[in-house]
Amino acid sequence: MNALTDTLQADSLDLVHRYVRVDGQRIHCVTAGTGRPVLLIPGWPQTWYAWRQVIQALAAQGFQAIAVDPPGSGQSDRPEHGYDTGHVAGVLHQVMGQLGFERYSVVGHDVGMWIAYALASDHPQAVERLALTEAVIPGLADAPPIFVAPEQNIFLWHFMFNQLRDLPEALIAGRERAYLNYIFDHWSHRREAVAAEVYIEAYAAPGGLRAGFAYYRAIPETVRQNQLRAQRPLTMPVLAIGAEHATNDAPLLTLQGHANDLRGAIVEDCGHFIMEEAPEEFLALLLPFLQEGRD
Repeated sequence: MNALTDTLQADSLDLVHRYVRVDGQRIHCVTAGTGRPVLLIPGWPQTWYAWRQVIQALAAQGFQAIAVDPPGSGQSDRPEHGYDTGHVAGVLHQVMGQLGFERYSVVGHDVGMWIAYALASDHPQAVERLALTEAVIPGLADAPPIFVAPEQNIFLWHFMFNQLRDLPEALIAGRERAYLNYIFDHWSHRREAVAAEVYIEAYAAPGGLRAGFAYYRAIPETVRQNQLRAQRPLTMPVLAIGAEHATNDAPLLTLQGHANDLRGAIVEDCGHFIMEEAPEEFLALLLPFLQEGRD
């Protein structure tokens, strides 16, 4: 089954595509279900589609799932500026407000984990529960050393490369498939589960590379913000999930001392793209955590 067929099938399962405007910027989101809202934020280099199985499971369990294309990704607009996590978190908080939600839970993966942390820290009155997976948070975690073993560098090299100005676009434009397939090949453990073609098409669209790299180019500002956020621990329950063959316990470690109610878990036999590679195992951790908030 190819990625296009997957997309068409997902669209047939009562998913509703919506477009919300925030300060003139169009943000695309996909919703399913009714009940208590859960915002799902994907990371780089993915789109809302990474949550396609999680959306259905949440809807079936009485939640309203809202998977978003953050600014610059998927079918959302690609502004020139505003990719630090504080600004993006503010945009997504406004999206949820326009959808009619004052209180909601948040789940973030990869760069979406950075955004979700900023959202919970900057808008604690809005976030009921926070689940974070498969990243460390700039400004909370120590910066990795330059000289590391090749097997460690598989997950680190892109941080510096993606921050360079202009050069990544010059080298990758027209070669998006080769670049992104390298990411998917080396970061995944169950490679066949990752809908690579969907994401390659999205990031090969005009402005897609620039906007994706903009999150990395904004890391210095995100670090500055997070050093201030670190002074006020999160007060809502927080679940940090890692994958055995990717970040492992790093999501938990990056949040230690920064959340009053923190618990962690590791999904075995899984790579970085956890929602696609091990959706059942991921949901077995996520659903009970979210359902606690309904008791």
